[in-house]
Amino acid sequence: MPPFRHHVFSSRRLWLPLVVLISSCAARPPHETGAFRAPELVELQKLDPTIRLDIRYATARNFVGRPVYTQARAFLQRPAAEALVQVNQELAPLGYRLLVFDGYRPWRVTKTFWDITPPDKKEFVADPSKGSRHNRGCAVDLSLWDVAAGREVPMTGEYDEMSPRSYAAYTGGTPEQRAARDLLRHHMEAHGFTVLPAEWWHFDYKDWKAYPIQDVPFEKL
Repeated sequence: MPPFRHHVFSSRRLWLPLVVLISSCAARPPHETGAFRAPELVELQKLDPTIRLDIRYATARNFVGRPVYTQARAFLQRPAAEALVQVNQELAPLGYRLLVFDGYRPWRVTKTFWDITPPDKKEFVADPSKGSRHNRGCAVDLSLWDVAAGREVPMTGEYDEMSPRSYAAYTGGTPEQRAARDLLRHHMEAHGFTVLPAEWWHFDYKDWKAYPIQDVPFEKL
């Protein structure tokens, strides 16, 4: 299984981006009822500049094969962002920093991901009819950065890989890879985050239900 999702369906790339662009622009986020907290999306690096970013959706290095973000930035609702800063600070004495791939994600990007993903791989993407916890600003995709080595810490699978290696309970890989994955999970769970079973890198903040689905582009935040 190749590491990036776009390899799974690269033969359709020539026509899918145009179709997806049209469908995503015409679609609207699902209607929600109930009381929600007022959103307060904050930029992670403004809270803690030592959090590293690798926003691949602002590049062509992702499963869509083109940028879907206009800016390489990461946001979360303030309580989730502040909890993430605490995790980053705890990891520093161990020689690590957090490496963030994605945080808040506008709903239309979730719609694009869903439309472009084959049916047998949809466990790795959110259903736009329900919205994603990324859309609520309460989900973060991340890994560990080895400060001394100056590189991303190897895990059991690659970010955005569509295979069993992405599962949080995957028993393969090396002992060192599993230990690093579990270390990340331990510190995230200690601060109110829960790992997504299908993706070792995806963590949801405990209060995600309290926030509405948003479709605000980065440049307006």
